[in-house]
Amino acid sequence: MHRTKKIRTSISRLAKARLALLVALVALTALFGPRAWPQAPARFIGTITAISGTTLTVKTDAGQAYQVDVPAAAGVKRIEPGQKDLSTATAIQFSDLEVGDRTLVRLDPNAPAGTTAALQIIAVKKADVAEKQKNDREDWQRNGGGGLVKSVDPASGDIVLTSGSGATAKTITVHTSKTTALRRYAPASVRFDAAVPAPIDAIHVGDQLRARGSKSADGASINAQEVVSGTFRNISGTVTSTDPAASTIVVKDLASKKQVTIHITADVQMRKLPDRMANMLAARLKGSTGGPGQHDPSAAAAEGGNGQYSGGAGQAGAGGMSGAAGDPQQMLNRSPTIQIADLKKGDAVMLVATDGTTDVTAITLIAGVEPLLQAPEASQSLLSNWSMGGSGGADATAQ
Repeated sequence: MHRTKKIRTSISRLAKARLALLVALVALTALFGPRAWPQAPARFIGTITAISGTTLTVKTDAGQAYQVDVPAAAGVKRIEPGQKDLSTATAIQFSDLEVGDRTLVRLDPNAPAGTTAALQIIAVKKADVAEKQKNDREDWQRNGGGGLVKSVDPASGDIVLTSGSGATAKTITVHTSKTTALRRYAPASVRFDAAVPAPIDAIHVGDQLRARGSKSADGASINAQEVVSGTFRNISGTVTSTDPAASTIVVKDLASKKQVTIHITADVQMRKLPDRMANMLAARLKGSTGGPGQHDPSAAAAEGGNGQYSGGAGQAGAGGMSGAAGDPQQMLNRSPTIQIADLKKGDAVMLVATDGTTDVTAITLIAGVEPLLQAPEASQSLLSNWSMGGSGGADATAQ
């Protein structure tokens, strides 16, 4: 009897040990086993980041990644950028999809439990997006204008802008109507695809604004089809420290005499003016009509070109003050790009940043600006126009 009890006790201990081992194995599998992908919603939009066999990895604009299997029975179609009528979509093969394509994924509600299978894929090809963005940039350059808001009249829908400085200074009247698409940039962003609809009374004096539509021959007025605006801060000062690891620099603002921490994101546009170009721009902004280097062929080589996105699809780039050879905005756009590591203590910089007092995010930054700081008001206007110029961007989001 006593021996039987011992045997039962040993069996019980062995069972408990096996159960503990099983629990441990399950925990290890959860920790080190295959990645547990989050449960995908029934419908989502994002960018293809990987293709493996018949499986897509799609990352949404919110940063969430989903893996979805695309069976042979799933419908795969292609639609043009900006098109919302799915009846215009054309059938393509799964093999036509590429990393970088924008996709609308609809999941199959009848897929077996525990699986994520697509019922339909609507794709916007990355090549089509790039082409549309190019065309939009050119259209904003031809039919757009912008500057700082001088006045807003919600009753009439008219917005008066000031653009340029010195000899290039002008006033632009933007006429809006009920059909005009009005958007505001999201905080810490000049990405057009992140701008949100907003009424005209959201636009304030001092805001930066770009408009596209039917422009008068002299460029003094625009019947706007589309308007994008935002509130930003201009800072001129000297670098007191840099931290490439934290992607920040500290600048002493010449106006407030305070230290401002500047966050540098992947979307920021950073350039350095060559000495000759800085002196030339300073002379022009002061209203000079001549002077050494103003028509220098080497400087002319740096001029021209059209507005570019600064930092990615949909972000505003350069343009703005146009008309004469040697457009200062285009000259800025042709200046060499730099990184945080290229800046050092004591360097003079000018930048447009998000609104804030001691902690802001840079949108555009120019170094090598010592001569420009001798004409601060003109230079700030130049920088403001540069940060919002050329293109309002293209909406690359699949609809």
